Amino acid sequence: MNFKINLSEDEYSGDKIAAHIARCAQLSMVLEVSSSPKPGNIDRNHNYNDTDYEHFLASAVSVYPVIEDASKSGSGIGKLIKRAVSESISWQKGGNTHFGAFILQIPLTMAAGNIIRNNPQFSLSGLINCAHELVRNTDTQDAVNFYESFSFAGVRVNDVNEFDLQDKSSINSLYEQNVTLYNLMDIAKSYDLIADEWTTGFKRCSRCADTIIQGMQNPDNKINDIIVYTFLKTLSENRDTFIETKFDKETAEYVSSRASEILSGLDEQKFDFKSILPVIQDFDNELLDKNINPGSTADIIIAGLFIALLGGIRF
Repeated sequence: MNFKINLSEDEYSGDKIAAHIARCAQLSMVLEVSSSPKPGNIDRNHNYNDTDYEHFLASAVSVYPVIEDASKSGSGIGKLIKRAVSESISWQKGGNTHFGAFILQIPLTMAAGNIIRNNPQFSLSGLINCAHELVRNTDTQDAVNFYESFSFAGVRVNDVNEFDLQDKSSINSLYEQNVTLYNLMDIAKSYDLIADEWTTGFKRCSRCADTIIQGMQNPDNKINDIIVYTFLKTLSENRDTFIETKFDKETAEYVSSRASEILSGLDEQKFDFKSILPVIQDFDNELLDKNINPGSTADIIIAGLFIALLGGIRF
């Protein structure tokens, strides 16, 4: 799949490219949180007790300068993630909103900048391969910056084997053992969906982008409906590790199986989204009542939306 950045020759400069990439990143975060109903997650119609829809909007707006800088960078992923988290929490009081999304978006925006500066025409595979190469080349300082992000992000995580993510002394161990950020993701990949994206080459992000792009080729389809459909499709195909961390494996498997059951009632050729909307709303209410939120799936949707927007989808 080939893309071309829609910039005039006069606009095709480093700053304009960075601004274009940053807007795609921001819009992906805004569209994801605004789409409704996304079972279990915050959207324009649902808040949590301590986190609101507006907190996500503030976070999406706040990270613009970090995304711009990322699109001009070829290294420093850990520092950029740390900066994004810092900006996000300094503009809202709802806690962690986009931590997982930043882990995916930062290398993707870096890859986009590196590629587009050389040629406005690029392929999906080229973007993904560049992002994968960037994460493989992370170093120990990236790992340290990533660890330091947890001190103020308030993120629910599993520890990475001997490296306690809440223990500052683990930083010394990272230096002593020369552990890179990619090494940490490789250790965590079996129980963390976002880490697995790093090590497998952003395959789910790529599939999400493809689903969104294909869905939006029909002018009758609404972006909201395509995002909710892509969310359910991704959830049905992957056990959400945020749910697994917060609850257990059985709960995560149940949620994925319910998403699959719901989609089985959709005629994908006709894409009569309204026909399954009542069932989706019931599923949404069930997960909200149980405080079950597929956060990892939402992060992957944001990354897929970013790629699709960068590829030129409009609505």
